[in-house]
Amino acid sequence: MEITWYGLSCFRLSERGKATVVTDPYGPDLGLPALKLKGDIVTISHDAPGHNCVRAVRGVGRVIDGPGEYEIGGVFITAIRMRSKDGKKNGGRPNMLCVFDYEGLTVAHLGDLDYVPSQKQIEDLGAVHVALIPVGGGAALTAAQAAEVISLIEPSIVVPMHYKTGAETVKLTGLQRFLSEMGIGKVDPRPSLKLTKSNLGEETQVVVLEPVHQAR
Repeated sequence: MEITWYGLSCFRLSERGKATVVTDPYGPDLGLPALKLKGDIVTISHDAPGHNCVRAVRGVGRVIDGPGEYEIGGVFITAIRMRSKDGKKNGGRPNMLCVFDYEGLTVAHLGDLDYVPSQKQIEDLGAVHVALIPVGGGAALTAAQAAEVISLIEPSIVVPMHYKTGAETVKLTGLQRFLSEMGIGKVDPRPSLKLTKSNLGEETQVVVLEPVHQAR
Protein backbone atom coordinates (compact mmCIF):
# COMPACT_ATOMS: atom_id res chain seq x y z
CA MET A 1 0.00 0.00 0.00
CA GLU A 2 0.98 3.65 -0.37
CA ILE A 3 0.45 6.51 2.10
CA THR A 4 0.69 10.10 0.82
CA TRP A 5 0.50 13.21 3.02
CA TYR A 6 -1.15 16.48 1.95
CA GLY A 7 -0.48 18.50 5.10
CA LEU A 8 -2.16 18.85 8.51
CA SER A 9 -4.10 15.59 9.10
CA CYS A 10 -4.89 14.79 5.48
CA PHE A 11 -3.57 11.57 3.96
CA ARG A 12 -4.46 9.37 1.04
CA LEU A 13 -4.22 5.63 1.59
CA SER A 14 -4.23 3.55 -1.56
CA GLU A 15 -3.82 -0.10 -2.44
CA ARG A 16 -4.29 -1.74 -5.82
CA GLY A 17 -7.71 -3.36 -6.09
CA LYS A 18 -9.04 -1.71 -2.91
CA ALA A 19 -10.93 1.46 -2.04
CA THR A 20 -8.85 4.63 -1.72
CA VAL A 21 -9.23 6.44 1.61
CA VAL A 22 -8.75 10.17 2.25
CA THR A 23 -8.49 11.28 5.87
CA ASP A 24 -9.42 14.70 7.26
CA PRO A 25 -9.41 16.84 4.09
CA TYR A 26 -8.86 20.48 5.05
CA GLY A 27 -10.66 23.54 3.74
CA PRO A 28 -9.30 26.40 1.58
CA ASP A 29 -8.70 28.89 4.41
CA LEU A 30 -5.88 27.17 6.28
CA GLY A 31 -2.99 28.77 4.37
CA LEU A 32 -2.28 25.67 2.25
CA PRO A 33 -2.97 25.16 -1.47
CA ALA A 34 -6.47 23.89 -2.18
CA LEU A 35 -6.75 20.12 -2.19
CA LYS A 36 -7.39 18.35 -5.47
CA LEU A 37 -7.96 14.74 -4.53
CA LYS A 38 -9.88 11.70 -5.67
CA GLY A 39 -10.99 8.98 -3.28
CA ASP A 40 -13.68 6.43 -2.58
CA ILE A 41 -13.92 6.97 1.18
CA VAL A 42 -13.46 10.09 3.32
CA THR A 43 -13.01 9.86 7.09
CA ILE A 44 -13.54 12.89 9.33
CA SER A 45 -12.08 12.89 12.82
CA HIS A 46 -14.19 15.88 13.89
CA ASP A 47 -16.29 18.64 12.37
CA ALA A 48 -13.82 21.49 11.91
CA PRO A 49 -12.50 23.31 8.80
CA GLY A 50 -9.10 21.67 9.06
CA HIS A 51 -10.63 18.20 8.93
CA ASN A 52 -14.04 18.11 7.24
CA CYS A 53 -13.84 19.51 3.68
CA VAL A 54 -15.43 16.59 1.84
CA ARG A 55 -16.03 18.73 -1.26
CA ALA A 56 -12.25 18.82 -1.85
CA VAL A 57 -12.35 15.11 -2.75
CA ARG A 58 -13.87 13.87 -6.01
CA GLY A 59 -15.55 10.52 -6.48
CA VAL A 60 -16.47 9.94 -2.84
CA GLY A 61 -18.92 7.11 -2.31
CA ARG A 62 -18.86 7.02 1.50
CA VAL A 63 -18.15 9.51 4.28
CA ILE A 64 -17.34 8.10 7.72
CA ASP A 65 -17.80 10.62 10.51
CA GLY A 66 -19.17 8.41 13.27
CA PRO A 67 -18.00 5.40 15.25
CA GLY A 68 -18.52 1.86 14.05
CA GLU A 69 -17.05 -0.94 12.00
CA TYR A 70 -17.14 -0.70 8.23
CA GLU A 71 -16.02 -2.89 5.35
CA ILE A 72 -15.85 -0.96 2.09
CA GLY A 73 -14.01 -1.88 -1.07
CA GLY A 74 -11.81 -4.45 0.62
CA VAL A 75 -10.79 -2.13 3.47
CA PHE A 76 -11.95 -2.89 7.02
CA ILE A 77 -12.31 0.30 9.07
CA THR A 78 -12.80 0.61 12.83
CA ALA A 79 -13.80 4.12 13.95
CA ILE A 80 -13.57 4.92 17.66
CA ARG A 81 -14.77 8.07 19.43
CA MET A 82 -12.59 9.65 22.10
CA ARG A 83 -13.74 12.90 23.69
CA SER A 84 -11.21 15.54 24.67
CA LYS A 85 -9.79 14.78 28.10
CA ASP A 86 -10.85 18.06 29.69
CA GLY A 87 -13.96 18.58 27.57
CA LYS A 88 -12.69 22.02 26.51
CA LYS A 89 -10.23 21.52 23.68
CA ASN A 90 -11.79 21.40 20.21
CA GLY A 91 -14.87 22.98 21.77
CA GLY A 92 -15.47 19.80 23.73
CA ARG A 93 -16.16 17.93 20.49
CA PRO A 94 -15.35 14.25 20.39
CA ASN A 95 -12.44 13.11 18.27
CA MET A 96 -12.62 10.00 16.09
CA LEU A 97 -9.70 7.64 15.63
CA CYS A 98 -9.72 5.31 12.63
CA VAL A 99 -7.89 2.03 12.18
CA PHE A 100 -7.67 0.86 8.57
CA ASP A 101 -7.00 -2.83 7.98
CA TYR A 102 -5.60 -3.81 4.60
CA GLU A 103 -5.58 -7.62 4.84
CA GLY A 104 -3.71 -7.57 8.14
CA LEU A 105 -1.66 -4.43 7.55
CA THR A 106 -3.11 -1.83 9.93
CA VAL A 107 -2.86 1.96 9.83
CA ALA A 108 -4.20 4.09 12.70
CA HIS A 109 -5.11 7.74 12.11
CA LEU A 110 -5.37 9.43 15.51
CA GLY A 111 -7.20 12.56 14.34
CA ASP A 112 -6.96 15.46 16.80
CA LEU A 113 -6.20 13.29 19.83
CA ASP A 114 -5.21 15.70 22.61
CA TYR A 115 -4.30 13.50 25.56
CA VAL A 116 -2.50 10.25 26.36
CA PRO A 117 -5.17 7.51 26.34
CA SER A 118 -5.54 4.84 29.00
CA GLN A 119 -4.10 1.38 28.44
CA LYS A 120 -7.65 0.10 27.82
CA GLN A 121 -8.21 2.71 25.11
CA ILE A 122 -4.92 1.78 23.49
CA GLU A 123 -5.90 -1.89 23.52
CA ASP A 124 -9.17 -1.00 21.75
CA LEU A 125 -7.10 0.03 18.73
CA GLY A 126 -5.73 -3.49 18.36
CA ALA A 127 -2.34 -4.13 16.78
CA VAL A 128 -1.14 -1.02 14.90
CA HIS A 129 1.58 -1.30 12.28
CA VAL A 130 1.56 2.35 11.17
CA ALA A 131 0.52 5.25 13.40
CA LEU A 132 -0.37 8.62 11.85
CA ILE A 133 -0.04 10.88 14.87
CA PRO A 134 -0.41 14.63 15.55
CA VAL A 135 2.76 16.13 17.04
CA GLY A 136 2.44 19.91 16.71
CA GLY A 137 0.24 20.81 19.66
CA GLY A 138 -2.49 23.36 19.12
CA ALA A 139 -5.73 21.48 19.80
CA ALA A 140 -3.96 18.11 19.55
CA LEU A 141 -1.03 16.23 21.08
CA THR A 142 2.15 18.08 21.96
CA ALA A 143 5.47 16.59 20.89
CA ALA A 144 6.05 15.11 24.36
CA GLN A 145 2.55 13.63 24.53
CA ALA A 146 2.94 12.15 21.05
CA ALA A 147 6.16 10.40 22.09
CA GLU A 148 4.37 8.94 25.11
CA VAL A 149 1.46 7.69 23.00
CA ILE A 150 3.89 6.04 20.61
CA SER A 151 5.55 4.20 23.51
CA LEU A 152 2.12 2.77 24.42
CA ILE A 153 1.00 1.81 20.91
CA GLU A 154 4.41 0.45 19.87
CA PRO A 155 3.81 0.66 16.10
CA SER A 156 6.36 -0.44 13.52
CA ILE A 157 6.22 2.93 11.77
CA VAL A 158 5.29 6.41 13.01
CA VAL A 159 4.31 9.14 10.56
CA PRO A 160 4.02 12.57 12.23
CA MET A 161 1.25 14.91 11.11
CA HIS A 162 -0.51 18.12 12.14
CA TYR A 163 2.62 20.22 12.63
CA LYS A 164 3.91 23.47 11.13
CA THR A 165 5.42 23.08 7.67
CA GLY A 166 5.21 26.67 6.51
CA ALA A 167 2.12 28.63 5.59
CA GLU A 168 -0.50 27.00 7.83
CA THR A 169 -2.65 29.53 9.65
CA VAL A 170 -3.22 27.04 12.47
CA LYS A 171 -0.99 27.70 15.48
CA LEU A 172 1.34 24.68 15.60
CA THR A 173 4.93 23.86 16.49
CA GLY A 174 7.38 22.46 13.98
CA LEU A 175 8.63 18.92 13.52
CA GLN A 176 12.01 19.23 15.22
CA ARG A 177 10.57 19.33 18.73
CA PHE A 178 8.94 15.94 18.15
CA LEU A 179 12.09 14.46 16.63
CA SER A 180 14.03 15.63 19.70
CA GLU A 181 11.48 13.95 21.98
CA MET A 182 12.05 10.73 20.02
CA GLY A 183 15.84 11.09 20.29
CA ILE A 184 16.21 11.57 16.54
CA GLY A 185 18.26 14.10 14.61
CA LYS A 186 17.56 15.09 11.03
CA VAL A 187 15.25 12.86 8.98
CA ASP A 188 15.09 13.15 5.21
CA PRO A 189 11.44 13.38 4.13
CA ARG A 190 9.98 10.96 1.61
CA PRO A 191 7.38 11.80 -1.05
CA SER A 192 5.26 8.84 0.10
CA LEU A 193 5.43 5.67 2.16
CA LYS A 194 5.13 2.37 0.32
CA LEU A 195 4.97 -0.73 2.45
CA THR A 196 3.85 -4.31 2.90
CA LYS A 197 3.69 -6.46 6.00
CA SER A 198 6.93 -8.11 4.94
CA ASN A 199 8.99 -4.90 5.09
CA LEU A 200 7.94 -3.83 8.58
CA GLY A 201 10.79 -3.75 11.10
CA GLU A 202 10.76 -4.86 14.71
CA GLU A 203 11.89 -1.48 16.07
CA THR A 204 9.68 1.59 15.82
CA GLN A 205 10.79 3.80 12.93
CA VAL A 206 9.83 7.44 12.36
CA VAL A 207 9.07 8.21 8.72
CA VAL A 208 8.68 11.87 7.76
CA LEU A 209 6.59 12.54 4.67
CA GLU A 210 6.88 15.63 2.52
CA PRO A 211 3.47 17.22 1.94
CA VAL A 212 2.42 16.96 -1.69
CA HIS A 213 2.29 20.74 -2.17
CA GLN A 214 5.99 21.02 -1.21
CA ALA A 215 7.21 18.02 -3.21
CA ARG A 216 9.75 18.84 -5.88
